Amino acid sequence: METAYVLVQCKIAHEMEVLKALLEIDLVKEAKGTFGYYDIFTKIQGESSSEIEDIITKKIRNIENVTATTTLSIIPEQDFEK
Repeated sequence: METAYVLVQCKIAHEMEVLKALLEIDLVKEAKGTFGYYDIFTKIQGESSSEIEDIITKKIRNIENVTATTTLSIIPEQDFEK
């Protein structure tokens, strides 16, 4: 299982609609609104890095009112949970 976090920027006043659209994507496990430079913090999990890449490039970046994304890929050997 591969994990990535995507920081999403969107147009002002469209955060809730983008958040709802993100949560409709199957591989999106979490999406939370944030204060600061990025508007939404999103956790994605998939079977492979190419599957995650497809979700980001073909679905997340094509959501209306998304203006930018930054992807943080997880190093598998350092993926620990408490």
